[in-house]
Amino acid sequence: MSSTEAGSKPVKKRVGVLISGRGSNMMSLVEATKAPDYPAEIVVVVSNRPEAPGLAWAKDRGIPTIALDHRTFRSREEFDDQLHRLLLAARVEIVACAGFMRLMTPELVANWHNRMINIHPSLLPCFKGLHTHERALAAGVRISGCTVHAVRHEMDTGPILGQAAVCVAANDTAESLAARVLAAEHKLYPQILRLFASDQILLDENAVITKHSFPESPAIFSPNI
Repeated sequence: MSSTEAGSKPVKKRVGVLISGRGSNMMSLVEATKAPDYPAEIVVVVSNRPEAPGLAWAKDRGIPTIALDHRTFRSREEFDDQLHRLLLAARVEIVACAGFMRLMTPELVANWHNRMINIHPSLLPCFKGLHTHERALAAGVRISGCTVHAVRHEMDTGPILGQAAVCVAANDTAESLAARVLAAEHKLYPQILRLFASDQILLDENAVITKHSFPESPAIFSPNI
C-alpha cells in the first residue's frame, strides 16, 4: 500500500482512531496527517461515548465519525463485533487507540492482530492500567513517560513500538506529571504511526523489526547531574 504509481500520489494507509473522550492524541494524529508526505490518513473516528468531545472536533474538520454507544449493546461481544464491521466498512488498515477506555474481546484483538496500536501513559511494562501517574509518584520513580505498543488481549501488553521519557520533579503532582507526559504522547504517537504506516517498524508476531535508524541522544538524568 505504500507504493506509488507513475504520476500519482503516494497511497496512504487508512487509519481508524478509537476514542472515548476528548481525544487529544487523536488530534495530534490528525494534525500530523496534514503533512503531504505523511504515510497515513485518518478515515474514521469512532467513540463508544456519543458525548465524547473528540467526535465533535473531528466532525468539524470533515473527518467521518461514528458514535457507537456501548451501553446500547447486550454484551461486549456484540459491541466488538459491530465495531469490527464498521472498521471494515471504512476500509481501515490500521487501528489507533487514543484514549479508548474499553477492554476488548480476544476476537476483536485477533481480527486486528499486529494492525492495532495503542498509547499508554507510562513506560511499560511499568504501571499498566489506570491511575498511572499517581502510582508512579507513589513508587518514587524519577523518570516516567509513555509507550506506543501493539495491542494484545491482556491489558497494556504487546510489543513495544516506541517510548518517550520525561523527568519526574520533586514537587510533581499527578496532574503536573500527567501534563508533561501528555505533551510527550502528542509527539511520540504521530512519529510511531508514521514509521509503522511506512513499514519502517514491522512486527513479526511479537518481534519488533526497526528499519528506521535512531540517532544517538544523550541520557536523561533525574535529578539532573
